[in-house]
Amino acid sequence: MAWASWTTRGVFSGHGGVLTEEVGVLTGDLTIHTTWADDTAQVTVQYTGAIDWFTMSGSPVPCDSEEDSRSLHDAVVRSVRLGAAATVPRPPLRAPERPAGSAQE
Repeated sequence: MAWASWTTRGVFSGHGGVLTEEVGVLTGDLTIHTTWADDTAQVTVQYTGAIDWFTMSGSPVPCDSEEDSRSLHDAVVRSVRLGAAATVPRPPLRAPERPAGSAQE
């Protein structure tokens, strides 16, 4: 089983903060943590330096690769900085791959 995780401390939320499943909106100096395993990314957030972690609304999300999960983590950090009750952005759906030389419909 492959897995990876990323943590970004000192993310100051924009106006309206970040929406969590357990306690509603968090604002201020936050830490964002993303764990990727089994093609799923789980995103949690806490007040920087606190003990409790909260699930960010919209998490978990399907995520096909470690690279995609890193990109998702970066997008979450940007979203939290923008505020407006930020939730986990949905990764874009990938178009099915076509065999070489196949016609476009």
